[in-house]
Amino acid sequence: MRSASVILPWRPSPSRIDAFERVTAWYAQMLPELRVSTIDSPDPVFNLALCRNLAVATLEDPDDVVVLGDADTLPEPEALRAAIIDARTSGLVHLPYTAYHWLGATGSAQFAAGAAPESCDFDLIKGACSGVYVTTRATWERHGGQDPRFRGWGYEDAAWNLAHTTLLGAPPQRHEGRVYALHHRAENRAGTQYEANAALMERYRSASGDASAMRSLISER
Repeated sequence: MRSASVILPWRPSPSRIDAFERVTAWYAQMLPELRVSTIDSPDPVFNLALCRNLAVATLEDPDDVVVLGDADTLPEPEALRAAIIDARTSGLVHLPYTAYHWLGATGSAQFAAGAAPESCDFDLIKGACSGVYVTTRATWERHGGQDPRFRGWGYEDAAWNLAHTTLLGAPPQRHEGRVYALHHRAENRAGTQYEANAALMERYRSASGDASAMRSLISER
């Protein structure tokens, strides 16, 4: 069976370097069979959605699997391996977790000191649909991937989740397990771009459940 690749959207930022280095070390130690690389976009604003689309576009075979990981998020190995296997044939994007643990400053310090991530202090983020995606290029393209009009921070994951569910007929498929998000400086979620993201998100909410309306919204990109 062909191995999957891991691609991390990444633009160096001082407060995020420690988390990035711990994530790449985690993959090397816990999931050594996976090739890990990073990707950025030409957008002067860091654009997670565009980075993810560009990462998927690097796959030569539409049935190859890619893990789109956040550069601050640790997946549990067995859940990720199960997601990789199932993503090859399901026609859905897979999320290798049922619980999203935000470790925060305290939990991240405990992890840095050698504690297992599952024993670290955390906040449970209910309804999370980000952090680590597992997909083929064919599946990503079938529902339009993510919307690069969501620039900076905010809403790209929630909008993607609605598009996936509306156009593929089911929500992303989850696997029993946890992901662990490490601490870094919080990003600014205010201003003109954030307000534009919020307005676009409202359009995704309005199109949710209506495949024709969702395709029309995606076609504007």
